[in-house]
Order: sequence, then C-alpha cells, then structure tokens
Amino acid sequence: MLVFWAEKLVFFAVPKTGTTSIEMALRPVAGVAITDPPIVKHTPVYRYRRFLKPYFEACGGPDFETIAIMREPVSWLGSWYRYRARPELDGQKNSTAGISFDAFVAAYLEPKRPSFAQVGSQAKFLDDGTGQPGVDRLFRYEDPGALHGFLEERLARKLEFKRLNASPPMELSLSRELQRRLRDEAALEFEFYAQAGL
Repeated sequence: MLVFWAEKLVFFAVPKTGTTSIEMALRPVAGVAITDPPIVKHTPVYRYRRFLKPYFEACGGPDFETIAIMREPVSWLGSWYRYRARPELDGQKNSTAGISFDAFVAAYLEPKRPSFAQVGSQAKFLDDGTGQPGVDRLFRYEDPGALHGFLEERLARKLEFKRLNASPPMELSLSRELQRRLRDEAALEFEFYAQAGL
C-alpha cells in the first residue's frame, strides 16, 4: 500500500496484479509506503477503512482518493497457479507442481480449500461491505496504460515500471465446465472486474 499525502491518493496492493513493480517505482515519492510484511502490504479495503483511514484522519490527513488494480479472474488464478508451481516450492503444501490448472481451480471453488488453493479473493479484498468495490477508481491489469497515465498526471512525473515478481510463463487452459463453475460460484469476482476501468 502506498499513501501520497500531498496528492491525496491511496494505492491498494491487490495480490498478483503487478503491484510490486509499481511500489518499487513509486516508493521514493510516497508519503507512506507499507511494503512489508505481505499481510500488511496487502491491506484490504475493509482493514484500511477500519484502522488506517481513521488514523490518517486523526493525523489531519486529507480526503484521500483510493485506487486499485484488478486482474481478469481466470488470469488472476492462473498467475497464482504458475507462481506456486515454482521449483523452490516443490514438496510444500502450497505447491501446485503436478496439479493441473483444472484441479487447482476446482480446489479453489471448494468450501474448504487445500493449502495450494488458498489464494484469497480479489472481490473480498476490494469489497466495501455491501458487495461493491470500495475504491474510487478500479483499473484493469490488462490495460496498464490507463493506470500509468493516471499516475503520471496525478503525481506530476514521468514513471517507468519494471516487471518484477512475475510468475513463470506456462501454457494454461481451463475446461468449459470449470469456466462455467467459476463464473457461477465466484460471480462477484467477474462482477467487480466488469466495473473495472469504467
């Protein structure tokens, strides 16, 4: 999470949406940069509203505009799947090595997910408590130019983002049955994504 006090902007770090690259480029100009540990770096909207927003207000902070990035839900799951297939995770409970992408998505849809499929939810991260995105602007990961242009204008500087912390490349396909189940059972993910970039 990055807070730009003078520019009245809060940037949420949704996991697996390229936020490490953005944070590395913008950390030197942020008023507050929360980048470690991961549980704090990836502070979701509801925790921000409960803990950080009141604290910032008590410190005389401005009325912040909030922004985040969201990734297309199948692509987001694919990134987690590839990330957890890294050789250094072999033999660990959260490794996806030897598991098909279909099996990974099916496990993600289980009420009690196995360790390798416990990856959270973009919608839950962004939810304002009423089933709506709780940020003022939601950008699509697949349209980096929109966020880039917004940040350059808002922060009044040229920016360059380097690709960091990327999942290893891998061909993935999801069966039609799993695509249908995912759209039905994780409908809020797709509803939020449909509102991104508007």
